[in-house]
Amino acid sequence: MAEERKTDERITRFADVILPLAVPNLFTYRIPFDWNQLVKPGQRVVVQFGKNKLYMALIKRVHETPPKEYQAKYILDILDAVPIVNEMQLNFWDWIAAYYVCTPGEVMNAALPGGLRFSSETKIIRNPEFELEETEQDFFTEKEWKLVIALDVKKEMTIDEAAEALEIKTVHPVIQSLLTKGFALVKEEIKDSYKPRTESYVRISPSLDEARLQKVMNDLEKKAFKQLQLLMAYMQLSQWHTGKAEDVKKSKLLTHSGCTAGVLDQLVKKGVLEVYAKEVSRLTASGKALEEAKQLADFQQVAFDKVEEQFKEKEVVLLHGVTSSGKTEIYMQLMDDIIKQGKQVLYLLPEIALTAQLVQRLKKRWGDKVGIYHSKYSDNERVEVWNTLVNPKNITYSVIVGTRSALFLPFSNIGLIIVDEEHDSSYKQQDPAPRYHARDSAVYLAHLYNAKIVLGSATPSIESYYNAINNKYGLVELTTRFGGIEMPEIDVRDVSEEKRKKLMKSLFSPFLLTNIEDALNKKEQVILFQNRRGFAPFIECGVCAHVPQCVNCDVSLTYHKKADLLRCHYCGYSTALPKICTACGSPNMQVKGFGTERVEEELVVFFPQARIARMDLDSTRAKHSHSKIISLFEDREIDILVGTQMVTKGLDFDNVSVVGVLNADAGLHFPDFRSPERSYQLMAQVSGRAGRKNKRGKVIIQTNDPDHPIIKQVVNNDYLGMYNEQIEERRKYSYPPFTRLIEITLSQKNQDDLDAVSPDLAVELKKRFGEERVLGPEYPVVSKVNNYFIKTILLKVEKEKYSQKVKALVTEALNEFYLKGKEYARTRIKIDVDPQ
Repeated sequence: MAEERKTDERITRFADVILPLAVPNLFTYRIPFDWNQLVKPGQRVVVQFGKNKLYMALIKRVHETPPKEYQAKYILDILDAVPIVNEMQLNFWDWIAAYYVCTPGEVMNAALPGGLRFSSETKIIRNPEFELEETEQDFFTEKEWKLVIALDVKKEMTIDEAAEALEIKTVHPVIQSLLTKGFALVKEEIKDSYKPRTESYVRISPSLDEARLQKVMNDLEKKAFKQLQLLMAYMQLSQWHTGKAEDVKKSKLLTHSGCTAGVLDQLVKKGVLEVYAKEVSRLTASGKALEEAKQLADFQQVAFDKVEEQFKEKEVVLLHGVTSSGKTEIYMQLMDDIIKQGKQVLYLLPEIALTAQLVQRLKKRWGDKVGIYHSKYSDNERVEVWNTLVNPKNITYSVIVGTRSALFLPFSNIGLIIVDEEHDSSYKQQDPAPRYHARDSAVYLAHLYNAKIVLGSATPSIESYYNAINNKYGLVELTTRFGGIEMPEIDVRDVSEEKRKKLMKSLFSPFLLTNIEDALNKKEQVILFQNRRGFAPFIECGVCAHVPQCVNCDVSLTYHKKADLLRCHYCGYSTALPKICTACGSPNMQVKGFGTERVEEELVVFFPQARIARMDLDSTRAKHSHSKIISLFEDREIDILVGTQMVTKGLDFDNVSVVGVLNADAGLHFPDFRSPERSYQLMAQVSGRAGRKNKRGKVIIQTNDPDHPIIKQVVNNDYLGMYNEQIEERRKYSYPPFTRLIEITLSQKNQDDLDAVSPDLAVELKKRFGEERVLGPEYPVVSKVNNYFIKTILLKVEKEKYSQKVKALVTEALNEFYLKGKEYARTRIKIDVDPQ
């Protein structure tokens, strides 16, 4: 057996690895003989790529076939004792790369949390062969000499450390000069960004027997009473009397004893106690489950039974339930069954804002079995969730609640995936690649694990509803609100008519203000929805109508009054508010339109006693800001909540009696085939926040077009009417779900070059897909972003013809395009499959 193993270890083996770069191919590296038994798919390794760059790569496959095109370099280091990515994940990554037309490296970068993506760090080291003499100071400039002295002491330093030593930001010219003069060399090191969290703990010295301990205590009683006091506190906290003393947290010991750290240091010096660093989790433990499963209402039980019945034949079931119909409780009953089978549940939500309320409910039911994973977690916290799932020690998560990135976690045995608010556009990743849709990707992930998936929404996406009524998905519908709550009364106010009659009071109709006042008098709460942040969408000169534009993008600047700045919501550029018009010199600058910041300010004038808060991207940038605002609103410490679409999504408040939609027209006339559907969904969802048990809620919609079909469908809660109207439009013009769309965006800094080269890509695509399937190139609504001019080409492929071949044909067309010349190679190209 030993001889067989020795022979096996001398076999030349190779590993195909995924590099964290946007390159289409895997690269093959040779495995050193000594590592033949150690290297496995799913492990991270260090490899050299290019002349001197080191990269963290992930092993995809181990084999014995050398590459034909190049000499394989050796793997330099193994970073993991066990694989951190499993076979199912690698299969899932393959599907993402193929379907969304991107590279394996781009998928890996999206999948792995930042803390697991080691980065290559450049270090400057002192050249040991350079003889440094005092007389050579004249050989260097003042800045160089300063760095020479620092390097002579430290021997090596990072770029950041060099900049700090010189107290300048641009340090590269100085470093380059030292390299040229031969004093310094450069090396690359792989840097681990994950840092385990540690806390100081105290334990008794292992060399201290009972006889010596007694002597120490007698001595301390005579000479150092404070030290004795601390030692006695340690013995009490550690349960010393049981014979199995536990280590005690240093901070807890000092607090309990009332002693200082100096007293503890004295006991450490005497060899009585030891202080050591212990690795602890950053994840907050929630304790044991507190409540049993609730009894479903009769109509919920019927829906639950139907879902279970549909699962016998279908992998995917669409649960279409009106707002406040109790879909979450049905999910929880389904989850209960899966958890009892020893399987895992993935619960996806579109927004971080929704996790706080839901996690509280789930932790009451399942305690520490519930894990959370989303982008507001730090990299270190996300690594700890990942590692817990890879190698569970103390906590095994049966339920993971997260946003779209949670799809990539290393699950071992998924039994159920729930995609709540499945219609929400936040499930679509925009930039960078892969531009995947979490709902559609979740369907494939469930298929890989032979798991079931529930898509839930009060306003399903047209694609999902089409799949359901055409028998691809199961369909279960809930038409009753839980607890006998009536659907809200919806009142539409014609803003244009009220403006004509001069009845409008700032941004509000008199009817809306009266209803807000009534609600506040009854100690009830109000939600106001305006899907624009900032104070005003733009400012305009009252004389020449000039509108300040972003210097980098083809958009007007949004006014943020609190910061007193004009900001671009595309590239982040900001500038001070101009006092006079830069075009004509007039001081008559006027704000136009309104955002959430202005709504908040105006409300203070009308309701000075009300407690008003705002929930939008600007007010929720901090880590726990979402949950703080929601908690305050739940606890009725906020009377009026103003927000963007964040307030429309699945939040459950039992004291909201009035909901106001301040500008229903904002999305209705946007040039996008999805805008009618999205407008219906937003208004229907925010309307669903109104209403209490035994009290019908009221929704007030302000619009300039009260006769618009979508407004009428919202008023009548007519989802089916909206669906039928939109599906016919899409059938007529060949839009999803009848086709799959691929949007190809070309961008260049030079507009003339872009105009010259973009038609050639369309020609290459038409050669492969036909004239009728390729639209464009055309300039989009926003035709310049961050100094890059943009053109788009839309590729329509019949749904039944969409396959792996499509990716191959698109890639082939792009390769032909790039080979045409330098101006073609300079063009940035972005591919978005199923754009939203």
